[in-house]
Amino acid sequence: MTRVGLFEGVGIALDSLRSNKARAALTILGVAIGVMVVMVIAAMISGINRSVSNIFESIAPRTFLVWRFFQAGVNVSDGSDESSPWRRNPVITGLEADRIAVLPSVRYVTRREESAATVEYGDRRLESVEISGLSSQWVEVNGGDVHPGRNFTRLEDLANDGVAVINRKLEDQLFRGRDPIGQAIHVAGAPFTVIGVYTSPPSLFSGATPPFVGIPHGAFVKHVPFMKGWMRLAVAPAPGYTQQQSMDEVVAELRSLRGLKPGQENNFSIVTQDKLLDSWNKVTGMFFLVMLVLSSIGLMVGGVGVVAIMMISVTERTREIGVRKALGATRRAIQWQFLVEASTLTLVGGAVGMLVGGVLALGVSSFTPIPAHVPLWSVVAALGASALTGVGFGLYPASRAARLDPVEALRYE
Repeated sequence: MTRVGLFEGVGIALDSLRSNKARAALTILGVAIGVMVVMVIAAMISGINRSVSNIFESIAPRTFLVWRFFQAGVNVSDGSDESSPWRRNPVITGLEADRIAVLPSVRYVTRREESAATVEYGDRRLESVEISGLSSQWVEVNGGDVHPGRNFTRLEDLANDGVAVINRKLEDQLFRGRDPIGQAIHVAGAPFTVIGVYTSPPSLFSGATPPFVGIPHGAFVKHVPFMKGWMRLAVAPAPGYTQQQSMDEVVAELRSLRGLKPGQENNFSIVTQDKLLDSWNKVTGMFFLVMLVLSSIGLMVGGVGVVAIMMISVTERTREIGVRKALGATRRAIQWQFLVEASTLTLVGGAVGMLVGGVLALGVSSFTPIPAHVPLWSVVAALGASALTGVGFGLYPASRAARLDPVEALRYE
């Protein structure tokens, strides 16, 4: 009985689509738009997440970071101590970096601090260029390559030499085709010699990389104005030690240097690539949630259309309902039939939206740098949301049809 009712309901719904094309099209359009938005956004976020994951895999995979403070997701501060938990943590110091560097389980430690400053070459001047104070092993941590030219050495780093590595974007904007190697530039007014050009590893975000200058950390501290207290360390485990063993030794050393007693929480953060990836996924998850809410508006529009078209269908088929009830059809059977019709309408809209969304995702992947990828779960979710929209919004018309008095229905003209 249920199977017959299912096929009958689907058949009646498809007949309704053919006989009331304009009316049904409006219902389908709302659902299709909602599903299409979900599909495209899911494809873009899934593709971006894959690209970010590949970036983390390309960077020294065993390296971990020591930060003053780290909290996954989006951190919002209103300036109060309660919303600014990093204030409770002491800054990472040069002494701590030096002590970590001599631990048996540590191969090397790199320091990184950042600021924005003017960069000048001849009569050309660029404002707010990203300037990073780095240790000599920074390329090994970041990935990529320095060519032409070279990176600065450990001796140049220790001597605070005025040498600089620039990226391709700054080379294009400042030198405009001229060979930059050996040229003198001014960073925040201080003279530096360009010794290399850095090319970052290929990724989704390569084209949006801003102009960048990397200089020895000591030279950075000496010449570039910056916000103190936010030095970040990257720690590479020594051969023969696992990442966890190295992390445990670094944590023990920092707790000892800071006089932390057993039971007291760490007042610093150890950050692995997994934590960074989790943080990124939380951000994109929030973005997807916002898009999901916006796309639900399309489903609501489609749902309102379902109510309208099904109410008209109930009115048009009042005598038919009366005949069926007179022949013994139960309320449940009548209600089931109309719910199947409503779900069929929204499923057709969901299928249309899914196909259009898939084509758009393919277009995004083909014609933009975004590697859009349609995940299987988004297809299932789209069809499920379509069916639930039909059931939810078709419930009232179906209940009204089921409650019709058979005698009154038979008299309806």
